[in-house]
Amino acid sequence: MSDPIRVLVVDDQALVRAGFVLILGGEADIEVVGEASDGIEAVHAARALNPDVVLMDIRMPEMDGLAAAEQICSGAAENGPRVLMLTTFALDEYVY
Repeated sequence: MSDPIRVLVVDDQALVRAGFVLILGGEADIEVVGEASDGIEAVHAARALNPDVVLMDIRMPEMDGLAAAEQICSGAAENGPRVLMLTTFALDEYVY
């Protein structure tokens, strides 16, 4: 059996974050290694926890997910975390 995928969940809404943690934590091949409520916390947590994947909201206070993803990816080694962005907003500009 291979090692579980280590995931950091980042969302400013505690209920949304808890829902993702509950869903992902129930999977045998996924380990939720941490949570963060804004981009600043996400950058620090990604550096400290070294997750495989960062599941991150785009719109958050303090530092949005796009800025946080840029910092996480720019400071990471070649095999650093992959960032999966999520949002409930239907605006194409966030995708671009």
